[in-house]
Amino acid sequence: MRRLMYPRLAANSMRRNSQTYLPYLAACTAMVMMFYIMLFLGANSGLQKMAGSTTLKQLLNFGAAVVGIFAAIFLFYTNNFLVKRRKRELGLYNILGMEKRHIAQILVWETFFTSLFSIAAGLGGGILLSKLMLMTLVRILGFPITIGFEVPLTAVYTTLQLFAVLFLAILINSLRQVQLAQPMELLKAGNMGEREPKARWLLALLGFLTQGTGYFMALSIAHPLDALLFFFAAVVLVIIGTYLLFTAGSIAILKTLRRSKRLYYRPKPFVAISGMMYRMKQNGVGLANICILSTMVLVTLSTTVSLYVGIDNVLSTRYPREILLEADSYSPDTIAWLRGEASKTLERYGLESTDTAEFRFLALPVLQHGQHFSVERGAENGLSGGGHRLNVTTLEDYNRLVDNPVSLADHEILIYSNRGLYEYSELELLNRKFVVKDRLREFPARGLSQTEVFLNYFVVVSDINVLEELRRSSELQEQNAAAVRYMLGFDTVGPRDEAVAAFRELRASLSAEKNTFVVVQSREADRMDFYSLYGGLFFLGIFLGLLFLLGAVLIIYYKQITEGFEDRQRYIIMQQVGMSREEVKDSIRSQVLSVFFMPLVAAAVHVAFAFKMITKLLLVFNLTDTMLFITCTVITFLAFALLYGVVYRTTARVYYRIVAAR
Repeated sequence: MRRLMYPRLAANSMRRNSQTYLPYLAACTAMVMMFYIMLFLGANSGLQKMAGSTTLKQLLNFGAAVVGIFAAIFLFYTNNFLVKRRKRELGLYNILGMEKRHIAQILVWETFFTSLFSIAAGLGGGILLSKLMLMTLVRILGFPITIGFEVPLTAVYTTLQLFAVLFLAILINSLRQVQLAQPMELLKAGNMGEREPKARWLLALLGFLTQGTGYFMALSIAHPLDALLFFFAAVVLVIIGTYLLFTAGSIAILKTLRRSKRLYYRPKPFVAISGMMYRMKQNGVGLANICILSTMVLVTLSTTVSLYVGIDNVLSTRYPREILLEADSYSPDTIAWLRGEASKTLERYGLESTDTAEFRFLALPVLQHGQHFSVERGAENGLSGGGHRLNVTTLEDYNRLVDNPVSLADHEILIYSNRGLYEYSELELLNRKFVVKDRLREFPARGLSQTEVFLNYFVVVSDINVLEELRRSSELQEQNAAAVRYMLGFDTVGPRDEAVAAFRELRASLSAEKNTFVVVQSREADRMDFYSLYGGLFFLGIFLGLLFLLGAVLIIYYKQITEGFEDRQRYIIMQQVGMSREEVKDSIRSQVLSVFFMPLVAAAVHVAFAFKMITKLLLVFNLTDTMLFITCTVITFLAFALLYGVVYRTTARVYYRIVAAR
């Protein structure tokens, strides 16, 4: 009978505290289920057969790692809420004669019940939902595969190992907290934190500085590769600033508001400001967590949705024509040979070419200093933002593709930039000074450029003689930095499968040529690889967005419960000293509203400041449609704000019920 005492005490305790335990069990179960599903998708045999499966598997394994790390951090965090709510009860056990080793046995059984239920229900739910998730992913990718039912044992074993270790670590942490606390400390744990917090101006200033620095980095980035390099640094600075501002900064602001006698000495502001100040240190950490998770939801969903919805824009940017040929020579013989091979191959497959574009280029890696461009090998790959690629072509090639041909003198040029209009009236290159006759807003076929990562200049010179003069310059000969290119691109009229087959034959025949190096690419042949990457990112974005949303909702719920129990006695005293019930309810509503929606407003500000940097990052993925990203961001924020409001109404009802309880 004595052996069953501790399991019964643990079960009864969990039943009595169901208001806090049930959401925790639901969160643990959801974490187990989501982790298993990610592992299942990564190990699924059907997905291994599709094009781009390697990239997709890497994305899914990355998603599983993110879920595992988030589960570890988040479950430790939420378990601290449970321990705090239980300390008074555990202290009472201690006062009534239980030794700490007996209390430890209760905690062991509670953790055992929690882990057993969570892992069993999570694995069961994951196995039941795995096929549905697989069908969803396949639908997103648009790739027809045979879907069978399977349970990868490696996914099951990995899930069991991770969460067994995680629950053991949570148990050890709980035992440590109880073991180190004295009985009276446990009894008084629920009343801790009533002392007025001090205004830590230095930390508040540090918060403003770190967050301001993160915002400045996000706004000042001009180069997509710089955005890729400094994005995480900016994120870390903003996260640090968010924590400092929500803890130290909020208290400093509240103390400043309290100095205003006209504002402070009125019933509603008096109660709201005082109540927030006495709890803001504890509230600040929770609010910062909600803000950061909300920002992660907004950024993750808006970017991945934009990439998936804009995949046609991505493909047309990456492949300006359906089939692209690029040779390392623009000699007349090479041009005639490539044209002939392309024509014969298309004819064999019954295809016609249309929208043909061809350019002879002298491609130069350059550093720009105002209107002066200096050639430097590898400059376009630099992360400083000063490295560009300058493509010089002839007026003949340009006029072939425009409706209104133009003429140029020997010293005149046309210039186009994929990052806005060229600012200067002249251009200095390889000891020659050119006069800019016109700054182009568009360039035919975008110069058959295959990436938007770099800043590309397209310069049109008067004829092939100027181009050759530049190519033979001593500076280029010394550095061996110039790339001579002939590019031919065209769309096809005919069945898609025939176009892909023609591309494959053309690639095989041209790659066999030893004297000229030729790269052949096809938009349709690579379409599935892009769907694997961008569809995988979209699925991962939805999955992780739901994960972060779950975390935010649970933190909000526990915050409301914790604040409700802590504020109940205070509002009873307010009524006893003369405030009406309506005045008390108004003060509660004012405080809860201001505190609750603060993270949402801060998350919106974070996303607004991050907008420019994120658009630069999207250029790395060849998404140039900024308006699409704006639309996706606005819709995502409105949907999230609506859901946030629903969570507010639900959790606020729990808070009011606790505060109003007698």
